[in-house]
Amino acid sequence: MPPADHDLDLFGLKCPLPALKTEKFLKALAPGATVAVRCSDPLSVIDIPNLLARTGDALLDQSAEGEEIRFLIRKAGG
Repeated sequence: MPPADHDLDLFGLKCPLPALKTEKFLKALAPGATVAVRCSDPLSVIDIPNLLARTGDALLDQSAEGEEIRFLIRKAGG
């Protein structure tokens, strides 16, 4: 996964917290900024892409290794 401007560690949090905290973090970002989100909740593979479809932010990359799920997101408008 390419480097991001920001990192958000949500490992260990359960649904719906990863999506809610990602949404709050994205609201504070400047347009065009990127964030790498790290989580462990299996439902995040559904919740975070659904969140991004609603907000218009871009999912640049998604990967999983063991329990860890990573998303690379770019804030819309940049």
